[in-house]
Amino acid sequence: MIDFDAATVLLQWATGGSFFLWITTRRREVGLGYGWLMRGVYGVMALGAVLAGFRWTSILGRDIASVVVTALVALGLALSILQRRAGVSGYLEEHDRRSERVAAMTGIERDTRTSPEPDLAGRGFLGREFDPRWDLVASIVGFVGLVFAGANAGGNDLLAVARTLTGALFLGAVSDAMLLGHWYLVQPGLRREPLLELVKWLGAIWPVEVGLLLVPTGMISVINGTIDDEYGGLLGWFWIACAVTTIALVGVTWLALKERYYSAVMAATGLLYLAILTAFGTDLVARAVLSS
Repeated sequence: MIDFDAATVLLQWATGGSFFLWITTRRREVGLGYGWLMRGVYGVMALGAVLAGFRWTSILGRDIASVVVTALVALGLALSILQRRAGVSGYLEEHDRRSERVAAMTGIERDTRTSPEPDLAGRGFLGREFDPRWDLVASIVGFVGLVFAGANAGGNDLLAVARTLTGALFLGAVSDAMLLGHWYLVQPGLRREPLLELVKWLGAIWPVEVGLLLVPTGMISVINGTIDDEYGGLLGWFWIACAVTTIALVGVTWLALKERYYSAVMAATGLLYLAILTAFGTDLVARAVLSS
């Protein structure tokens, strides 16, 4: 009905995470360190997918994609470090705008220029600002590999591929949202729009994820007892609880981010901590039960 192996799950996680890293960094507002953190995490996951694929269940197309994703994420990390002197244009512009506003309010003159000098900004390879589309390229390759993984998962090929791709987006959105929430401790002046965007994506993907997992043969068969989960139906009810709790947490997180106070961001991050647990339960419990 659906395959469940570590290589596919790790590639899903790395692919979805890289895609939503691009969604966030394309705004050029988040500091470089956030990209370094995320590429380091997802690079390790992609490498884990390579090792797990060759060690256990090998699917050639998926495993080749895992190798390429690992290389692209590592390349993106290296380039972002090499090009760090150019900074992040949106972040620097916002910093200058805030500094000028404080100077206007207090009358204290200060040099607000933080952008690179023109000669540095235009000087060859190392002078250019890092292009976040490297993360998009890595995710596209990952999605291609996941098509191979879904096509080899068993059951209806179209349904399996749709579940695999949607699962990657689902896991990536909730992971990136939780980690971005923590980044506000490092960059407290960051606007809330990048985090709100990820929460919105998560809310939009949830019905697709749950709907595809319910399509026969799916969790409906577990809930009505057609498929024995070997726990007297407990896993079916646990899955329902995870799915319902996930969307409830997404809604409460959205409301929290609408509050003016900075503490609302920290509250939203705590809620996303819980959401990442329930979201993984929604995806992985279903995958485990339907693969048995």
